[in-house]
Amino acid sequence: MVHTGNIDLSTRGHADMHDLTKAVEDIVESSGVHSGLVTVFTPSATSAITTIEFESGALEDLRHALDEIAPQDRTYQHNLRWGDGNGHSHLRSALLKTSFSIPIVAGNMTLGTWQQILFVDFDVHPRQRRLVVQVMGD
Repeated sequence: MVHTGNIDLSTRGHADMHDLTKAVEDIVESSGVHSGLVTVFTPSATSAITTIEFESGALEDLRHALDEIAPQDRTYQHNLRWGDGNGHSHLRSALLKTSFSIPIVAGNMTLGTWQQILFVDFDVHPRQRRLVVQVMGD
């Protein structure tokens, strides 16, 4: 069985972070899948999906790490070619990735105690995002 749902978000950009855990849990529950896999995907080259403990300290640590790895004020060839100022956004998305899969056992996602599903919008402008959540299994 395959069940597909969506999560719609209004984002502010600039590493705007959203906890998707409850919304994904709701889609898994409505799918009726007892054993399988859920994949969360962002069809965007300037955002990412990962997991983290969704608390202010961990979120700020992630922001600082990404600022060190791919700072906004660096010269990016993408910016020189297109002039849109979001070269760092593309690099950050490529590093964190645009999808994340979680096993489903006994109808529940197998996330750890302090593990939540995180969406990060790295773009430099607010965006309307529609994420795809696909549940597969029995």
